[in-house]
Amino acid sequence: MENKKLARIILQMVKLDQKVRKAYEKNSSLLKKMEEIDRSNLTKMKQVVEKFGWPTLTLVGKKASYSAWLLVQHADNDVRFQERCLRLMQQAAKKNEVSKTNIAFLTDRVLVNRGKPQIYGTQFYKNKNGKLVPRPIRNIKAVDKEREKMSLESFELYQKRIRKN
Repeated sequence: MENKKLARIILQMVKLDQKVRKAYEKNSSLLKKMEEIDRSNLTKMKQVVEKFGWPTLTLVGKKASYSAWLLVQHADNDVRFQERCLRLMQQAAKKNEVSKTNIAFLTDRVLVNRGKPQIYGTQFYKNKNGKLVPRPIRNIKAVDKEREKMSLESFELYQKRIRKN
């Protein structure tokens, strides 16, 4: 790992991100706090990406690289930044410097945020009955083939797993 200080900064941000999300699951009045943390993390991630490019496996290690992706996943109020990060991740993937799985999730997140159907079926929401359902998928017949290319489990298994949580 090349930059331990940067890795620590990213891991600190994701720790706060996950702490507030877990608390929010139990107490929805924490929405404002979660949004505040997301905004703060977005500002910091923009600075990180500006200075270092995408936090790759070599640059910050597996855990911090994954954490950087997670923070960008939660930057829904800046889709242009998510798109920029996605492009950087796609470039890094050519050198096996990021997880293909993370690229699949961010691709779907960007598409959904742009009002388009997703490719990999990673994005779900709770419908009015409280059931987790997938956001629209571009080609449901090919979803498993697309998921396999990105090292994702089958759509059926994924649905079962996330509905259990």
